[in-house]
Amino acid sequence: MNARTLSAGLAGVGLISLALGCERENPASRMLASTPAGLSPSFSASASNHHMRWDIISVDFSTGTLSAGGIASARANDGSEITLTGSGTFRSNPGNPQDVTGGGTWQTSTGSGTYEVIELVRFEVGPGTPPLPHDNIGNGADSRAGLLLVRIAYSDGSEGTLAVSCHLVGTPDAVFEGVSTSKGFVDYWNREAPPAPPGNANRTVFHVID
Repeated sequence: MNARTLSAGLAGVGLISLALGCERENPASRMLASTPAGLSPSFSASASNHHMRWDIISVDFSTGTLSAGGIASARANDGSEITLTGSGTFRSNPGNPQDVTGGGTWQTSTGSGTYEVIELVRFEVGPGTPPLPHDNIGNGADSRAGLLLVRIAYSDGSEGTLAVSCHLVGTPDAVFEGVSTSKGFVDYWNREAPPAPPGNANRTVFHVID
């Protein structure tokens, strides 16, 4: 999700769609190690053990509602594409990842299947404010921006690393919105940016569960 000014033709959904659709192609070059502005005082990115959930989301711009079950894509160096669905949970305590669950589906031009999250590599929370009034996944006040790296196992026997990045209102523009992943020796490093509303793809979100 990304804060930007929509065209006049999209004015009816402008307030809803702020922060949904980062246009910059730069990868996240850094994330904050201390508690970012805009987070509740009880949430610390560096010393917490919060139970977190991540989702590739679907957005209904007519009602301003986000839900689980979206799709996100990324491209390899030759332009070939992988498209993912997915969600999962993890503990955010650094250096001692636990309770990792989740997975989804994958599809390329040469195959398709499922994948499973097998290990948390890193999570860094970022600053940002949720833009949508309705949240079917959790409490909107508990949504977070940030960057998640996990190891995944594909159903065809290959493995890779999945990066889930969420950009909200007020998140630095160095943070992209969407996903990138690797599969075997192929790196789908070039995430596809979210389309302008009502286009519905390449969006993500994190929630604090407890």
